[in-house]
Amino acid sequence: MKYDWKKEEKEIYMPKAKPEIRVIDKQKYIMIDGEGNPNEEAFAKRVEALYAVAYGIRMAPRSNYEIKGYYEYGVYPLEGIWSTKNPDNVLDKSQYTYTIMIRQPAFVTQHVFEEILEKVKIKKKLPLLEDVRFEEMEDGEVVQMMHQGTYDDEPASFALMKEYMKEQGYKQRCFEHREIYLNDARRVSKDKLKTVLRYFIRKI
Repeated sequence: MKYDWKKEEKEIYMPKAKPEIRVIDKQKYIMIDGEGNPNEEAFAKRVEALYAVAYGIRMAPRSNYEIKGYYEYGVYPLEGIWSTKNPDNVLDKSQYTYTIMIRQPAFVTQHVFEEILEKVKIKKKLPLLEDVRFEEMEDGEVVQMMHQGTYDDEPASFALMKEYMKEQGYKQRCFEHREIYLNDARRVSKDKLKTVLRYFIRKI
């Protein structure tokens, strides 16, 4: 049976529409850095490169590439850690900096990533594949919630998260935040978009 992260890891990917505090352990990702407005082509090309590698790993057995410990799974959702070069105007998308990523199953190693990446480079002539890397990352203590609606409406949810973490005696560890995109914005109406929002926090 195919591993379904939505069912098996609800605490990570399916939080409630109200803030909650969680501890997120170390996870494996393929990722790529960028900056600027996410509505522009540069962002889309980075997403394309990430998914090319993600599906290269997912479909490896069909290409007669054996991965030790491999099991059938659904490709994880796109995620992003976001910041800005202009903290005084967080709505200026042209100043955004980001690292977007797709989580990988535990059986993926640096060696597996490098082998698959080379195979993908042969099949798909995407220049940005050169910038995709494999890395482990641990979020640790976070406050998170499910945001439903447009990305431009996220500030209202972030405000709820800030209020909640202060009530619980926490503050942000850093300016950056994580977003996990559970829908394809090209295929779902804006009011039905679901995004997991997450601040990295520590006790005051």
